[in-house]
Amino acid sequence: MTAQTLLLECNGWVPNNPRLPVLVYPKAIVIEGNDPAVLFEKTFSANGWPPQWRDGVYSYHHYHTEGHEVLGIASGHARLMLGGPEGHVLEVGPGDVVLLPAGIGHCNLGASNDFLVVGAYPPGQRPDICRDAPSVEQLTNIAKLPFPDQDPVQGVDGALTQYWRHA
Repeated sequence: MTAQTLLLECNGWVPNNPRLPVLVYPKAIVIEGNDPAVLFEKTFSANGWPPQWRDGVYSYHHYHTEGHEVLGIASGHARLMLGGPEGHVLEVGPGDVVLLPAGIGHCNLGASNDFLVVGAYPPGQRPDICRDAPSVEQLTNIAKLPFPDQDPVQGVDGALTQYWRHA
């Protein structure tokens, strides 16, 4: 499976991440069983990204400065905007995975009633919710945030290693 990349520059008050691309893994997980979220939780855990929550994506623009975030779409469909207002629209559905480097703006433009996401972060990182322009300290956090040891979907030799280690 090949990951798609999307590099997003600063967009107004949203810092994004001009050196680390968003990684999109279409249909990364085969959806089966009556609780497909478990499939994402097991995959993320096995690759060193402990799952933190099951929910949707906020309907307001926000970003994180203290954690890289992976979103696994367990059910339903949504239109996500990446990069802040007037950013890149991404259609996601069951089995898709989206890896957001710290600083990437994201929000839900609309979703089906059954939209369910599994969210995970590398150990020691967390999803602070930022809705305003970043401070100098927050920009420094984004730039210095450690790379995860493994790709959340593909493991040690995954797309994260290919696209982020050389950034």
